[in-house]
Amino acid sequence: MPQSEFAFLDSYDWPFVETVFTVSHKYLNYWVHSDCNTPFAHSETIMSRSLHSNFRCSTSSSSASPIPRLNEANKSNTAVLKFEETKERIKKMFNKVELSVSSYDTAWVAMVPSNSGQHPFFPQCVNWLLENQHSDGSWGLPHCHPLLMKDALLSTLSSVLAMKRWNVGEKQIDKGLYFIEENLASAIDEKQYSPIGFDVIFPMMIDYAKNLDLNISLEPSNYVDLIHNREMSLKRASESYSEGHEAYLVYISEGLGKPLDCERVMKYQRKNGSLFNSPSTTAVAFTHFGNADCLKYLCSVVDKFGSAVPTVYPLDIYAHLSMVDNLQRLGIERYFKDEIRSVLDETYKYWLQGDECVLLDASTCAMAFRLLRVNGYDVSSDPLIQFSEDYIFNYLGNHTKDIDAVLEIFRASEIIIHPDESILEKQNFWTSHFLKQELFSMSTRENKLNKNIGKVVSEALKIPFYANLERLASRRAIEYYDTDSMRILKTSYCSLNVRNKDFLMLAVEDFNMCQSIHREELKHLSRWVVENRLDKLKFARQKLAYCYFSAAATLSSPELSDARISWAKNGVLTTVVDDFFDVGGSEEELLNLIQLMEKWDVDVSVDCLSEQVEIVFLALRGTISEIGAKAFMWQGRSVTNHIIEIWLDLLKSMLKEAQWLKYETVPTIDEYMKNGYISFALGPIVLPALYLVGPKLSEDVTRHSEIHYLYKLMSTSGRLLNDIHSFKRESKEGKLNAVSLNLLVHASCFGSGSSSEEETINEMKSVVGAKRRELLRLVFKEKDSIVPRACKDLFWKMSQVLHLFYANDDGFTSNEMINVTKAIIEEPITDSNLKSRI
Repeated sequence: MPQSEFAFLDSYDWPFVETVFTVSHKYLNYWVHSDCNTPFAHSETIMSRSLHSNFRCSTSSSSASPIPRLNEANKSNTAVLKFEETKERIKKMFNKVELSVSSYDTAWVAMVPSNSGQHPFFPQCVNWLLENQHSDGSWGLPHCHPLLMKDALLSTLSSVLAMKRWNVGEKQIDKGLYFIEENLASAIDEKQYSPIGFDVIFPMMIDYAKNLDLNISLEPSNYVDLIHNREMSLKRASESYSEGHEAYLVYISEGLGKPLDCERVMKYQRKNGSLFNSPSTTAVAFTHFGNADCLKYLCSVVDKFGSAVPTVYPLDIYAHLSMVDNLQRLGIERYFKDEIRSVLDETYKYWLQGDECVLLDASTCAMAFRLLRVNGYDVSSDPLIQFSEDYIFNYLGNHTKDIDAVLEIFRASEIIIHPDESILEKQNFWTSHFLKQELFSMSTRENKLNKNIGKVVSEALKIPFYANLERLASRRAIEYYDTDSMRILKTSYCSLNVRNKDFLMLAVEDFNMCQSIHREELKHLSRWVVENRLDKLKFARQKLAYCYFSAAATLSSPELSDARISWAKNGVLTTVVDDFFDVGGSEEELLNLIQLMEKWDVDVSVDCLSEQVEIVFLALRGTISEIGAKAFMWQGRSVTNHIIEIWLDLLKSMLKEAQWLKYETVPTIDEYMKNGYISFALGPIVLPALYLVGPKLSEDVTRHSEIHYLYKLMSTSGRLLNDIHSFKRESKEGKLNAVSLNLLVHASCFGSGSSSEEETINEMKSVVGAKRRELLRLVFKEKDSIVPRACKDLFWKMSQVLHLFYANDDGFTSNEMINVTKAIIEEPITDSNLKSRI
């Protein structure tokens, strides 16, 4: 062992650290005030030393004018202030759900009669309609999209009917009728987006207007088309006896004319008294059946919103879950840990209670399941069984076209952690099929309301959850993010909690800030390679960019710099060592390297057999000492010996494989896998990083079987993935791997030709899938787990890296990663990319 674990600090690359914080010092206050258990929160640390040095250099230079530095400081302070203000605005949004009111639903509530039938029960709603007509004569959300004219027609006609019902607002009625007549052609325009039930509801309201002696000039051919569309829609619904169609008819019951059977309708009443949380549907039900709970719901909604009502209420659980989902997708969830935990705790309580506010809506239920499960809550997939293929196709598919709901179910179906979750497997099958069909349909027509939905669906289908690296996912989420929060039910509505410009602005700033740090770290690593003469090893592949990419794409937060550097350096060194044992060194040199690692304190000028051995050993010793010293600062104890052990395990496993090849020894498949999961070389990359992500780990924890099992699951999957994708190449080189050994086993047991290469590979892929699910189950597991979640996440993050790298071919040698590497490390997100959305 070295005399001092901190000896490396004397020659440490302090200019690198200072450069990093020159780039990002304006964000320091987020780090040192974070709740992470890191040495950054203390004075007299590497960070504070570098910052003090940085500030001295900035203020004492005699050659530079102080004015530009002062201006730069002012800009930095302004940026910090804006960043903090944006964070605070988002935090306040957790306290209140902002929901637009609906002219359409307010009109139906306004038409509810009092007990005498001579006056409106809710006169304040009538007054609101009188006061909120737009200048063009319409009602509805302001700044109506040109393709939402059907929505405007519905809102306007319902408002006109409400005022005519109570003989008020003659001037407003005339303006409204003029707007309807001018835009009536849109009612049969197939290019227009249709609110749910439009084809049924709008023609009925036209007839209702005639009964009220409202004169609407309507071309006979247009009226025929409207009636035809209505009859066809009702015919489709009446021919099906599915639950989805039944629910659809009740939901749009204001468009049916004659009331449905009371029992048929009221079976959809919720605990809050509403039907489908819809004020318009509930108003019609109360008008027809006089249900007291319906009235109680309507009164509560009117009281809450004053004199108008939204088209859906309550929306709190969905809105808050959407906030959590968006913040996590955009990569800025670490700023809102307490708020997110509060939302998930509340949602979990409702989930355990089987509360309808979580379980009845497809989008809410699927999102709740996914977010709860991935955040460590123990939830069953059973509630998702109600959202069957028949239900979605007959209800959502035919009527609402709610691709968002199907996408949520698809995302939920990816989070399989138990071997018997057939519910999720079935839903994954049909939702992926449905989304592929929708994607094909999108390719033939432009979605002008959400231009990026096709890209979102395509990415979801192309990159599964288990291969979706967090920083890549965040970049795509930022690029595809639509700040328009509008959605369409029976009418359009929006909620700032669901989508918000502040989310995007904070995400862009955070992404670019982290990326600036990543670029400086990569420069430091490039110098490290040269300083350690690793570039002089002609046998070694130069994979620094990929090694660092895998770190930056999975451990992106600024405070994880030590973990990233450790991950990347050990990644480079495992590649060098792998090539050294594979092609670069003789058996004597390999043995010599192992002996040097075992002795540790050696005279390299005497004890190294060759310059190659010396370069590799010195790089290993220096890096291990450096990581050990950093880990000491995080852990408060020495872990260098453990890191040396991890490396020795790898070197000995690689020696065994080299000797198998040299002496043409054919191991059994069990012998191969027992050695192979270690020789795959993930141990030195992942295990030392456990010490650098926050939690303090006792020796009992780091030596515990739980960590070894996580490591074995991750590494076994990686070994099998590698062997599947490199089988043909390695076969030509005369090397054995898991595929060839399995083929030999089948041949020896059942004769040649008993198992094809394809069958063997498919069997191995099934094993990989099982290992992956078991790994994910253990990562999510909180009860009876002694390993902190932050540490378990590293095993899953590496698994995701492997699945991405091996997605198509032997990914670690593929040039396909160049573009994604640039996107994460080199190319910032610029204002010009986002002008249309910020």
